[in-house]
Amino acid sequence: MQQRALARTGRSVSAIGLGTWQLGADWGDVSEEDATAVLVASADHGVTLFDTADVYGDGRSESIIGRFLAGRGDHGITVATKMGRRAAQEPENYTPENFRAWTDRSRRNLGVDTLDLVQLHCPPTAVIESDTTYDALDALVADGAIAAYGVSVETCAQALAAIARPNVTNVQIIFNPFRLKPLDEVLPAAQAAGVAIFARVPLASGLLSGKYTAQTTFAADDHRTYNRHGEAFDRGETFSGVDFETGVAAADELAAALPDGVSLPAATLAWIAAQDGVTSVIPGARNVEQAEANAAAGALLDEGFDVAAFDRVVRDVYDRDLRASIHPLW
Repeated sequence: MQQRALARTGRSVSAIGLGTWQLGADWGDVSEEDATAVLVASADHGVTLFDTADVYGDGRSESIIGRFLAGRGDHGITVATKMGRRAAQEPENYTPENFRAWTDRSRRNLGVDTLDLVQLHCPPTAVIESDTTYDALDALVADGAIAAYGVSVETCAQALAAIARPNVTNVQIIFNPFRLKPLDEVLPAAQAAGVAIFARVPLASGLLSGKYTAQTTFAADDHRTYNRHGEAFDRGETFSGVDFETGVAAADELAAALPDGVSLPAATLAWIAAQDGVTSVIPGARNVEQAEANAAAGALLDEGFDVAAFDRVVRDVYDRDLRASIHPLW
């Protein structure tokens, strides 16, 4: 597994990380035993970045990670958590007092004195553009509550605004073969500024697993059912905002272009990780098999996978079948 510098923090993180939304409650039930097994398998296969949030299972994801790491010894894993979704998404709720309360709660959940990395969790644009936001975050760093901070965003414009801030460590943005706009400006700007990029929703909520058909259904408590059209939160978080049936057809076309022995999810993760400016890709996993497959995708980067050939197919499918349906802000 490649390990890459995490901006100016002095830390390194794996090219393939682990997103842990699934260990909360929005992807159907995952037992704590199964969640812990996912963490074990990921760490055993060289994954050194766990991405979580204080609202994943109302802190369940953080707490499971905390208990796992407490028994892991010198684990070398960076935990990137997120804050800001515990209150209504109004700029006036992003106060130093709330920042302190949210980070204190995450510190308790994770069982640490200092959080490795805290990211604002897709806040309103006004928050990303406000000087007072970064003053409050700098104060948390100075106090030792957090070691570094970043911003998780919905749009490319938000990403560029965050990248322009001198103490931002990373930007987390949706980036995958169904969401190519970050290639135009965001990745070059981040690379020039020395800001890390975490590519989230890399498999488009499973559409790029290559396992779904137009008839596939999901549990009622799975966001792929209840947020398919943006009923609960930003539609772009579910299937990357792509119409499900359109995404299934596009995924089938991408899979058909791959050589024997290379799966669509592995090719997708390797393709994302190979893009200049990407520090880590953070797919989720609900079981050990998925965790091991995600981690193994990192090996394609060193095994001669023809990234350029796959890139040509990705861009062709996107331009022909997907570009017109993607929201212009994404």
